[in-house]
Amino acid sequence: MGEPFYGLILGILAVWRVTHLFYAEDGPWDLLVKLRGLAAEGFWGGLLDCFYCLSLWVSAPFAVIIARSWTECFFLFFALSGGAILLHRVSGGDEVKPAPFFEDEEK
Repeated sequence: MGEPFYGLILGILAVWRVTHLFYAEDGPWDLLVKLRGLAAEGFWGGLLDCFYCLSLWVSAPFAVIIARSWTECFFLFFALSGGAILLHRVSGGDEVKPAPFFEDEEK
């Protein structure tokens, strides 16, 4: 696919876009809302409710298409998912709040 870095960037953007589409968007004619409603319980419902899990499944076919070897495919699989997760966090998706920290007052 040409320059490796170019493929990585395009792959990350594509994985983020497809994952976000299935995870958070209504889709044309509310098709994705209906899909999430049908899969509300069980494995598929849980998968569509978790951006992190879904990004792994979405990144798999992209890694197979982009990679030039099986070793590269293995690492690209995680890199594409990780990049999509970083984009998701930067864009404000699922705002991660810091863990509460409590300290006892000194006496």
